[in-house]
Amino acid sequence: MKILLVDDHVIVRAGLRDLLSTLSGTEISEAATGRDALLRLRQDRPNLVLLDLNLPGIGGLELLRRMLLEDSTARILVLSMHAEPLYAARAMELGARGYLSKNASADELLTAVRRVMEGSRYIENEIAQELALQKVTSGRDLPDLNERDLEIMRLLAEGMSLAEIADALGVSYKTVANACSRIKAKLGVTRTSELVRLATTLGVA
Repeated sequence: MKILLVDDHVIVRAGLRDLLSTLSGTEISEAATGRDALLRLRQDRPNLVLLDLNLPGIGGLELLRRMLLEDSTARILVLSMHAEPLYAARAMELGARGYLSKNASADELLTAVRRVMEGSRYIENEIAQELALQKVTSGRDLPDLNERDLEIMRLLAEGMSLAEIADALGVSYKTVANACSRIKAKLGVTRTSELVRLATTLGVA
C-alpha cells in the first residue's frame, strides 16, 4: 500500500511515518508543498493521500481539488489542525474520503486510514456530531463558500494584504479583490474588517 504524506512540517511527517509504518506492506512518500504533492501523485500513484490543509503556496483545499482533477479515483484523507465542521464539510464536498483533526488519537487515525482504504468514508466522531448538529439547529446548509473563498479568508485573518494574497495564490490583485467582494456578499458583510472577524467566528482563521 502506497501512502503519500503531505505536510509542511518535518516533525509531523516523521511522526506520521512512524505511526503508519506499523501497517504491514506500507510504502510511504512525502511532500512539503502542493507542487511537490502533485508531482508525487503523478509519479507514485499512491493508494492513499494524507493531506494537511495549511500548506505554503497552494492551499490544502485547492490542492485537494487539483489532485482529484489529476486522478478522480484518489483516496484523500485530510488531517488538519482545523477541527471546525466548516472545513470538514468543504473537504468532503470537494471529494475527500475522510477528515480528521490533528487532535485525533493515533488509534483513530489508523482506523480512518483502514476505512478509507477499504472504500468507506470517515469523519472524526466529534466533528461529525458537530456537523450534524449545526445543520439540524440552523435548518440550512453551511455558508456557500468554496475552497478559494476559505483560503482567502484564512489569509486575510492572518493579516495578509490583498496584494500579498494575490502573490501567494498566484493570481492577480483584481481576482482577489473581486473574490473578496463576492465573499462579503455571500456572508452579508460590507467591510474587510468584518470579514476577518467572521472568519474567526466560522473557524476559518
